Amino acid sequence: MHRNAMPSGSNGQVAAQVDDNGRPEGIPEATVARLPVYLRALYGLAERGVSTVASEALAAAAGVNSAKLRKDLSHLGSYGIRGVGYDVDYLVYQVSRTLGLTQDWPVVIVGAGNLGRALANYGGFVSRGFTIAAMLDSDPTIVGSRIARLTVRHVDELEGVVLRHKVSIGVIATPAGSAQAVCDRLVAAGVTSILNFAPLVLGVPEGVNVRKVDLSIELQILAFHAQRRSVARPGRARGAGPQAVNGRPGPAGQELAAQG
Repeated sequence: MHRNAMPSGSNGQVAAQVDDNGRPEGIPEATVARLPVYLRALYGLAERGVSTVASEALAAAAGVNSAKLRKDLSHLGSYGIRGVGYDVDYLVYQVSRTLGLTQDWPVVIVGAGNLGRALANYGGFVSRGFTIAAMLDSDPTIVGSRIARLTVRHVDELEGVVLRHKVSIGVIATPAGSAQAVCDRLVAAGVTSILNFAPLVLGVPEGVNVRKVDLSIELQILAFHAQRRSVARPGRARGAGPQAVNGRPGPAGQELAAQG
């Protein structure tokens, strides 16, 4: 559901102050980070045939409180209609326009391993306005193979691919050891937005945006919360930790060993 034109039925909606590119000015980064979540919820509503939605219902679908949602959407100039709510199609257009999704964005993926393959095969990119223009790798056993209807090219072609396809978004799915060098080449070729899956912090010049995705960090955060719930579970000894950590006894196991 990729929208490229403003839908009808926008009566009662207020236009935002926009910059030279037609995008609202002065939107906080925290709001920008929540807009894709709202858009996903709106797509779900539209697919179910919902034409208008109250702020409370949209907030619940997005997992935020309604006051925060209303404040976020006010930055887009969208205040809804009292007693009616938000026009779903028009709000999809407003959020999409703000995120720059009313045009197609060519993307290059560097790294054709398991992660790169999974990203290339993900069908959700096209419907959101992202086209995988090319996949690059340095492994001669992978170069030339077909992945998701793309022929994997050698990373030596990176600069040419960026120029030919007018790529402004690059995805790094390489091992950590080569990620910075790949990043440097992407930036030098003119790429200004990078999604980094490599487990390190990339150094980039001012004006280049990097978003880092580290699945192991997310799992560690979940482990922290799971551990807290486990410790707080009724009937479990207070302060008792896991029986073993990295092959060594946890606190409870050490205590028993000392007593033995």
